[in-house]
Amino acid sequence: MQGRMLQQIRCCAFAINDLALYLDTHPTDQKALCLHRKYCQELKDLEDKYQKVYGPLTINYPCNKWRWLEEPWPWEGGVLNVDL
Repeated sequence: MQGRMLQQIRCCAFAINDLALYLDTHPTDQKALCLHRKYCQELKDLEDKYQKVYGPLTINYPCNKWRWLEEPWPWEGGVLNVDL
């Protein structure tokens, strides 16, 4: 489940970046602008859902608990355990 959610986040972020590049050269394309807004909202929702279950994706995510030290560091044998 975690890996699937991360994949959805990556796909959505890719679509946003791709649409942003397109909109740089086609700024009046309303359909592309609507898609960009849709994917931005979808990404926000996906990130919020992921972070509520698995913790912060980045150091910038505001949370009520500092969780970065809960897992072992890479040199202590810590690995990212996701089901890709």
